[in-house]
Amino acid sequence: MTQRQLGEACGLSQSAMSRLEDRGAGTYNMSLLASAASHLGIPPNLVGLADYDRNGNSTVERREFLAGVAAVAATPAIPQHQATRPDWDSGQAAALRVATAAFRRLDANIGSRDLADAAQAHLRLIQRVASQAPDTSHKARMAAVGSEAASLVGWLAWDMADHGSARIWYGSAIKAARTAGDPLLAAYQTGSLAQFEVEAGNTAEGLRLITRARRQLGPDLPAIAAAWLASIEAVAHATADDERATERALSSCEQHTARVPREDPPPWPWVFSFDERKVASCRVVCGARLGRSRWTLTSSEVAAALSSGHEKQRALLTLDVATGHLSTSRIDSAFALATLAVHDGVRLRSGRVVERARAFRRTYTSPTPPGIVRDFDTLLHDTYL
Repeated sequence: MTQRQLGEACGLSQSAMSRLEDRGAGTYNMSLLASAASHLGIPPNLVGLADYDRNGNSTVERREFLAGVAAVAATPAIPQHQATRPDWDSGQAAALRVATAAFRRLDANIGSRDLADAAQAHLRLIQRVASQAPDTSHKARMAAVGSEAASLVGWLAWDMADHGSARIWYGSAIKAARTAGDPLLAAYQTGSLAQFEVEAGNTAEGLRLITRARRQLGPDLPAIAAAWLASIEAVAHATADDERATERALSSCEQHTARVPREDPPPWPWVFSFDERKVASCRVVCGARLGRSRWTLTSSEVAAALSSGHEKQRALLTLDVATGHLSTSRIDSAFALATLAVHDGVRLRSGRVVERARAFRRTYTSPTPPGIVRDFDTLLHDTYL
């Protein structure tokens, strides 16, 4: 749903909706906020209305709320035909989607082991609600919500280096998406499994899954989906040491990314948009795997890639940049960066980051390693997650 569409539904201009979405930009009437929440299917208590004057004629300062509940404000809008349905499923599905999106955003800065239990409990709640759905139409909608939650649990298992559980959960997410009858969601979950398989070193399986995801989307796939799948494909080819195919996929990724701002906001289930920073990150990863130091050491792209607010992803990218330094014999710089990444991985209890650091260490061999390498070895030996 665009700002203009939501504005028309609430009787407001596009510019007014833009100001409302700009967290901390102004003061808004409660009736306006209630109207927007109603059209988006967001329960009033989640936008802080339950704690204020019931008369609805006073104004409230939204800065504190909108800054504190960014996940709700930034969640992709639910399609209007679902958000305006009067049945119970519409409101519950919307609230459960908001909760899942909030977990996905918390994952950026909170350890997966600290989120996993809550995420699995959230998934069980979705399954219980789905079991009470009155008909197949409602069950299909709840299956879509459950698919996204299962994918989140799979992602957390992956970050904890539990690959067996990750595959099971991603498989469950794909099956639920098929039950929901949502091709876009099915393609998203298939692409997520492809990303996992590529990172696990199963490039042939990853590329096969990418082809399947594109087939599910058809010729009119959204730009963000095309850019995202192209980025996964580029990393797959780089992992397989196919430089020419990597270049083609990166070029496709850049072209589709340029189209993203011209389209509507990212469709659900995309929570994060795909921009030039994501392209730069992809190029850094590909450069590390191909051994092309100029891709991992170009200052502008490295700066863009490492500006991500997702701390786990930033730690992984830091290790890729460290690989670039190591390929040009900058040993001190390489292991200094890798040490920072390991400290972040330990703080966030990310098995994925620590295992990547171990793989980085295996690429360097020397009968007389310098002190910074010996210190790095000690750090890894003392790391247990």
